[in-house]
Amino acid sequence: MAKPASRSPTLTDVARRAGVSVATASKALNKRDQVAPETRRKVLQAAADLEFQPNALARGLISGRTRTVGLLTDELGGRFAIPVLLGVENALGDQQMSVLLCDARGDAIRRQHYLRTLLARQVDGIIMLGTTNDVCPSVTADVPVPVVYAYGESDDADDLSIISDDRGGARLAAEHLLAQGRRAIAHVTGEEDYRAARERADSLRVTLDEVGLPVLGGPMFGEWTQRWGRQAARMLLATQPDVDAIFCGSDQIAVGVADALHEAGRRIPDDIALVGYDNWEVFSADARPPLTTIDLSLQQIGATAVRHLFAAIDGEHASGVIRQPARLVIRESTGPRRPAAR
Repeated sequence: MAKPASRSPTLTDVARRAGVSVATASKALNKRDQVAPETRRKVLQAAADLEFQPNALARGLISGRTRTVGLLTDELGGRFAIPVLLGVENALGDQQMSVLLCDARGDAIRRQHYLRTLLARQVDGIIMLGTTNDVCPSVTADVPVPVVYAYGESDDADDLSIISDDRGGARLAAEHLLAQGRRAIAHVTGEEDYRAARERADSLRVTLDEVGLPVLGGPMFGEWTQRWGRQAARMLLATQPDVDAIFCGSDQIAVGVADALHEAGRRIPDDIALVGYDNWEVFSADARPPLTTIDLSLQQIGATAVRHLFAAIDGEHASGVIRQPARLVIRESTGPRRPAAR
């Protein structure tokens, strides 16, 4: 005779083991406020003992929610989308929720198509993921569920946007170089039409101005490439031979700068300290020497977006801009200036 399949524990089993009603067990497991702490502890312990798994479909029917969130990006293969997505997925997984991912690839028609698709799937909310830390068009007025913007600032002040703190990151870089005794600091960055490039350059200027120093030669705007880094470094060495530190707008630019410094016989960091931006480890960790850089905290941006989306789903709407603090990652490319050996 075949052995009967073991029955999965039910909410009734949990309630019986904890010595409470089914309604109280449900409230405790769903983190409702009407349950005393000791009662909640007993219910959670009973659920753990029985290895009880709540039925997501049943919970959705009761709450009117599908426990899914839509994430719409314009560039899934880009440098910044994947780390933010990882932060989103981790935060959703902690709440036993799922994410439906759509990539519009920068196409407005595809974006509208995917918004309709996500709404047809009855998502509980949507995260709009930007490809730059810049202003993006709001879609909130056309969407009947809460929307939060991540790594891109909505152009509607009533929306909530979570972006990287570019000004704060640049200040961290500048203060670190000043603490190393550097006083002739240059800045090589990317395209000036990127708000991130402008804000980092301006924050560096303000920070140096506070101690009576200029940005050596002024900000050097160009491309987000190693080639531009090499070109800019050669120009700096020709026009500003006393430079003792270079803050770069990206790790990729910084690797190009390092190449040119090596070619010119300048030691990093003994002669010239070098700081990148992004903490893109393909470049920062494998550079010669490994780069001190600013980490954008992209996973935290994703997790913060999820937290605020949950609050909006629960009726706690917020607006404005949250700037996620960046983080200084110190590696071998910075340190005090040392005289050349005789």
